[in-house]
Amino acid sequence: MTQSDAPYLPQMLDGFRDIAEHYDAVICDIWGVLHNGREPFAGVDAALKNFREGGGKVLLLSNAPRPGQTALHRLDEIGNARTSYDDILTSGDATRSLLTELGAQGKTCHHVGPDKDADLVAGLDIELVDKEDADVVLFSGMYKETTETPDDYADFLDDILARKLPLICPNPDRQVQMGDKIIFCAGAVAEVYEAKGGEVIWMGKPYPTVYARAKAMLAEMTGLDAPRMLAIGDGPKTDIPGAQSAGVDALFISGGLAGASGAKVDTAEDIVKLLREEDTQARYAIRHLTW
Repeated sequence: MTQSDAPYLPQMLDGFRDIAEHYDAVICDIWGVLHNGREPFAGVDAALKNFREGGGKVLLLSNAPRPGQTALHRLDEIGNARTSYDDILTSGDATRSLLTELGAQGKTCHHVGPDKDADLVAGLDIELVDKEDADVVLFSGMYKETTETPDDYADFLDDILARKLPLICPNPDRQVQMGDKIIFCAGAVAEVYEAKGGEVIWMGKPYPTVYARAKAMLAEMTGLDAPRMLAIGDGPKTDIPGAQSAGVDALFISGGLAGASGAKVDTAEDIVKLLREEDTQARYAIRHLTW
């Protein structure tokens, strides 16, 4: 953000209906917007369904380190309605494409992550090996995601740093809300590795490649060369700066990660202060997405 882009107060919405008519398509985050990791937020499905019934298109864009179809099944389990969105794009999809390319080059990979991330590498033509034999490391998350922190991986990071191994991060989120708790994600470990001088290959939000793909998908879905797009998300480090860099208006969901972490987000001034810490800003804000 430059001096000419001085922070402005976001418009505080009573509901999505206040602005829906100004947009043709939505890029919508999942965790923190649709649900809290355990159950859907009240009213969010209806809000997106109403937007779609008015002719709008909804693309879910997630930093989930797993294929999009797996993420959709998880939404079904949590209870989010499929009538609230049109399609999905995940950082896991982009990561699988990268790993396929590396495998074709004869590279080997060491995967660190919980059992639920197994399908991130399932069926790929790349050899999975111990870290001593790896050309790259794929870090998709903590083994014990509800209790571990980046400190638990300090020795591991020192080891792969000494071997100058690139670390692929398929989930740039640093933290997410899990019910009433905050848990660490792969991005928190990757951030530490990068600070140590290690090479990190970041996949997903807020990086431009995934937004370019999202824009292309929405242009095809709407049939418009330049659809009016709105990004909806709760991540001050990912959703909002990613949208800003992509030139897309952003709606900040203050009741997601920020609200769960205890941050003060009651007023537009509070939100400006919070987002300024990440050198970003949002055009709109609302506690949770409702119609």
